[in-house]
Amino acid sequence: MSKKHSIQARYRAFVIWQKLGFNPWKKQVANESKGGGDFYRGAFDSIPFLNKDAKRTFQHLLLRPGYMIRDYIRGNHENYLAPLTALIIFYAFFALVSSVMQPVQHHKGSGFENFSLEYEQDSLPAKAHKVADIAKIVQTGYTFLHLDEYPEAVKTQTQSSIAALERTLRSQGIPLFLGEFLILWLAMGLALRRYKQNMSACAAASAYVLCQFSFFMLFAVLLTFGKSTSISVLLIAALLIIDYRQWLGLSWKKSAGRVLSTGIWYGLIYGVILLLISAVVLLIAFLK
Repeated sequence: MSKKHSIQARYRAFVIWQKLGFNPWKKQVANESKGGGDFYRGAFDSIPFLNKDAKRTFQHLLLRPGYMIRDYIRGNHENYLAPLTALIIFYAFFALVSSVMQPVQHHKGSGFENFSLEYEQDSLPAKAHKVADIAKIVQTGYTFLHLDEYPEAVKTQTQSSIAALERTLRSQGIPLFLGEFLILWLAMGLALRRYKQNMSACAAASAYVLCQFSFFMLFAVLLTFGKSTSISVLLIAALLIIDYRQWLGLSWKKSAGRVLSTGIWYGLIYGVILLLISAVVLLIAFLK
């Protein structure tokens, strides 16, 4: 067999494995005891990062992500980590590695920490006073939601308790689960209505998609030696296009259209949430 034909045969075999999730031509080897092998057999089954389900989930999410999502939604649950479990485990591993690579994390906020709103009452016109007051209220609200990052703003025992709670939530990656997961879940549910994907299926898919993102964020951390922990929007879009194509059996063009729709819904939902949070912060500030 020529080298060209060998490469083509390997590629066809890979495509078959992608679609099925296993090699149909591979003989199943009986589980026989082979002496010293019993010493470590099953030793890592209880360790999330090292057991067979975690390794299989990692491998399939990298090489056949959409097909794996399809298989899980169709009921093949025993071979993979559950979606939310996988998200927690893989993101925790990413957070662990990034914290080692970046032992000192500098705050990268929206610039409020360098923005002073002190002014003389007589130095501003009447309309400008209202604008400055609103800006100061927004700054106060932002600081209240980030007390763990602004220890100088903690004045009371209640604020100290809130700061401790915020620190715990952020250290465990809770904002990712409660924020990006829920928004992506809703965006997928709205974007895929015509394909009859229920909210349960979209929840599983969104969790596995975020697992993919955490893999590539981990690669970014390792390749840049801790200088970057994010991936580009274009890479995110490319991953989603592949996922939709494999999961839903769509063409490349239709997959790209669904990704665009998902992005639009994601932005709209994110904007509505920000408006609601801002309204609550302003209301609390005015009530004080």
